[in-house]
Amino acid sequence: MKKLFFAAMAALGLLASCDKELDIQQAYSFSLETMPVPKRIGVGETAEIRCTLVREGAYADARYTIRYFQPDGKGELRMDDGTVFLPNDRYPLERFSFRLYYTSRSDDQQTIDVYIEDNMGQVVQQSFTFQNDSDTGGEEQ
Repeated sequence: MKKLFFAAMAALGLLASCDKELDIQQAYSFSLETMPVPKRIGVGETAEIRCTLVREGAYADARYTIRYFQPDGKGELRMDDGTVFLPNDRYPLERFSFRLYYTSRSDDQQTIDVYIEDNMGQVVQQSFTFQNDSDTGGEEQ
């Protein structure tokens, strides 16, 4: 009888220990929110892009990088700390609110694609398109 009792207690102990495991979430989805930016800029003009990284949750070891690609036109993108980005190079993103500055270097339509990636492999992308400012009327998108 004692053996049966101890066997039952051991089985309960195993079941109870399985329920106590912690489910630690390391990957939280996130998005990039921006304020409206001008649709039109002239050669040499700079557009400010105010950005906020919005996370659904916080994981202490989450790390983010930023990069960009320019499929149309020619220009320069830099971070508010003065870092000039090279296309497709990754840069650490240390803050959740930051500003990007795009300077036009062409008369043509210009598009930049900005990518934010976390260390879990999740990526968000946002595109910005600028037209030549040949006529006045700083419309916003």
